[in-house]
Amino acid sequence: MITKVEKEKLSLKNILKKNLFTLGIISFCFLVDRFTKIKILKLNPDINKIFLNDFINIDLVWNTGIGFGLLSLDSNFFYHFISLLIFVIILFILFLMIKSNSLEKYSYAIIIGGAVGNFYDRLVYFAVPDFIDLHYKDFHWFTFNFADIFITLGVILILINEILLKK
Repeated sequence: MITKVEKEKLSLKNILKKNLFTLGIISFCFLVDRFTKIKILKLNPDINKIFLNDFINIDLVWNTGIGFGLLSLDSNFFYHFISLLIFVIILFILFLMIKSNSLEKYSYAIIIGGAVGNFYDRLVYFAVPDFIDLHYKDFHWFTFNFADIFITLGVILILINEILLKK
């Protein structure tokens, strides 16, 4: 039987209060991602690439797969299945964030912020606009966006925490 104190700990209000800063991190990551994507989408569509320097271009690519264009297929079923899977993973990471402490909690928040940004695009555009093209001479990395940067940064922080900081 759950006591009154345990019920209070599990209440939505208490969970929100304990995770207010992480909600700010999620919102910040989502808004940075949205802002950059909106700016890119408002550019002249006749311009294929914007050359910034010898290592980075702006090149809009619509990604129907997962991060960095992986698993891009022309199947509606597969697209919707991946989208549903992403939603479930976001919920799971949200659960992990609520149960975690400090650096781990903030790392999960960064991942969620990026994941929600890309998930939003999947729902609205049925694809994710990727536009950052890193390259060296003829070698080009996968085209990506700020949501991908946030997801990658969050994963790196979790790995650092697990490998270097935990005893």
